[in-house]
Amino acid sequence: MEQNLVLEAFKFMMLGMGVVFSFLIIMVYALKVQAALINKFFPVAEKQPIKKVPTQVAASDTAKKVAAISAVIQHHNNLKG
Repeated sequence: MEQNLVLEAFKFMMLGMGVVFSFLIIMVYALKVQAALINKFFPVAEKQPIKKVPTQVAASDTAKKVAAISAVIQHHNNLKG
């Protein structure tokens, strides 16, 4: 009797796993078909890359950044004691 219950449980497990596997396979193909239909009727326009004009960094900007970093380091060191 006990072996029969184990066999029945194994059958139900295989049936459940088969149903889930089948559903997932069907879902994958349905999503592929859906993606193909969407791309067919609503194509995505290709974006042209925006040309960036290189800007020159002024020396005063760099000097201001260095001064600000130096001030922060000095302030941090003064807080240490």
